[in-house]
Amino acid sequence: MSDPVMVLDYWLGDVGPAGWYAGGEDLDAEIRGMWLDLWQAARDGGLDHWGEGVAGSLALIILADQFPRNMFRGDAQAFATDPLARATARRALAEGWDLQAPEPERQFFYMPFEHSEDPEDQALSVALLTERMSSDPEMALHARAHQAIIARFGRFPYRNAALGRDSTAEEAAFLAEGGYASMVNSLREAGV
Repeated sequence: MSDPVMVLDYWLGDVGPAGWYAGGEDLDAEIRGMWLDLWQAARDGGLDHWGEGVAGSLALIILADQFPRNMFRGDAQAFATDPLARATARRALAEGWDLQAPEPERQFFYMPFEHSEDPEDQALSVALLTERMSSDPEMALHARAHQAIIARFGRFPYRNAALGRDSTAEEAAFLAEGGYASMVNSLREAGV
């Protein structure tokens, strides 16, 4: 079985910032091939002990929050371990472990809140990414875009198909007009 260092070396080193938000079928397949078994172990509670320190918590968050978005793109399983990621992130914040990680990897302690459909988590995400990732204002911009979508719809409309939810007419129009990217651009143009 892998250890947290292997997850961190892969995500922070091999994939790196250029690949974190790029996605694509090749990366998705690579992550699925390399990490599916470990993700399943985390989902089933077999890696809870990783959440006992900085490196282990960060690796568990990446495994539970980032990897499934690649492994299961367009499928409900992409969000199956979000509660685990949020719980691990909450503990890390309470322990101050996030501040022991340098930017840019620190952002991954905050992504579980940005990915949440809970307005309180969204507010926390904006605060954390604004205050603790100050070297990259784009991080706060994207957090505000997620928050604005939740404020407007109460959920992320681009997840509806994967989660078997019907889209409202307003959500369908939002998606047709560019969805998330259009929200980011609107906020950028408004200087928010």
